[in-house]
Amino acid sequence: MKKIIPILTEKTLNEAKEGRYAFWVDNSWNKYKISEAISKLYSVDIKSVRTVNYKKLQKRNYMGRYKKIPSRKKALVTLKGKGKIDIFESKS
Repeated sequence: MKKIIPILTEKTLNEAKEGRYAFWVDNSWNKYKISEAISKLYSVDIKSVRTVNYKKLQKRNYMGRYKKIPSRKKALVTLKGKGKIDIFESKS
């Protein structure tokens, strides 16, 4: 996964109103690289980046078969000032 995927859930859309945005990013990226990529992609100034690593899991589905869930990294980005990212704007 060499791309940035925005996380569009009810919780992240509410946090986007306060200037905090969530993305799935590549596991090997550090905070500096995440900040650089998001600022270049969305043309915004970034104040801080927090990251959360999720380890890989093995879960059972309803038939009892195992399903592998890969490891991933979530980046929580805070923007400077009143910057906005249009993808996270809600219609309400």
